[in-house]
Amino acid sequence: MRAAGEAFEQRACRELERAGLKPLARNYTTRHGELDLVMREGDTVVFVEVRYRVRAGHGDAAASVTRAKQDKLIRTAQLWLAAHAQHANRPCRFDVVSYDGPAADAQMHWLKGAFEAD
Repeated sequence: MRAAGEAFEQRACRELERAGLKPLARNYTTRHGELDLVMREGDTVVFVEVRYRVRAGHGDAAASVTRAKQDKLIRTAQLWLAAHAQHANRPCRFDVVSYDGPAADAQMHWLKGAFEAD
C-alpha cells in the first residue's frame, strides 16, 4: 500500500504544480508525523495531506483525516516552519487532496483549507 501512497503523492504533486503551486518539500518526517507535500501558492505555504482509498466502507479518503491526524499535521507543520525560517512568517493553509476508487479511475478532489490550526 505504501507504493500506492507514493504514486498518489507524485500524482497530486504534478497536478498541484499544473495548478500553479511550487513544491518546497516532500515526505518531511519528524517523530510527530509526516507532511506528504509542502508547497507554495503565491505567498502562502500549503501543507498538503494526500489520501487514497479504494473502498469507501469507512468513509471517503478525505474523511480519513481525523482530528487526531490534523493535530499531528499541525505539529509537524510547526516544526517544518521552525526549520525553514524564510517561510515562518508566511500565511499557511492545510489542504487535503484525496483520491477514491480504483487507482486507474480515481479522480483528484482538492479541498483547500480543509482545516485550520487553532
